[in-house]
Amino acid sequence: MQKLGIDQIDRRILDLLQNAPGINAGAIGEQIGLSQSACWRRIQRLRDDGIIRDQPVKVDREKVGLDTMVFAHVKLTSHGRSNLASFAEAVSEFAEVLDCYVLLGNVDFLLRIVTRDIKAYEQFFFEKLSQLPGIQEVNSSIVMSDVKHTTVLPI
Repeated sequence: MQKLGIDQIDRRILDLLQNAPGINAGAIGEQIGLSQSACWRRIQRLRDDGIIRDQPVKVDREKVGLDTMVFAHVKLTSHGRSNLASFAEAVSEFAEVLDCYVLLGNVDFLLRIVTRDIKAYEQFFFEKLSQLPGIQEVNSSIVMSDVKHTTVLPI
């Protein structure tokens, strides 16, 4: 993937957008010394270039009843490794899986999963995750507490 050129003004815009969700182009322009229209054009270019992918709403998972977070390390069978894309596509359909990473090392995937409670994770594991073909092993780690979680990149 080609890296697109961004300058210091773009970096300042990105930093403000990450740290102050909902901030508008006028307020950003005021803080960095650009007119609202010039700032809006830069933001639009950053979107068009795919640098800004989206501006998600952050929901507190525990306040909506998703009290359990699990990191699952998934190792596929040697035959299953030829179907990495199939596994990735299958887990992307599970609403419980928030993140899925392909790893280099002892395991093939790292999944971040949320459920109501341990019982719901057990049900997800036995009825969905373990039913996927090619799984050799799943090691699950239950998160006790969040120390730091951010989507803000150090621009």
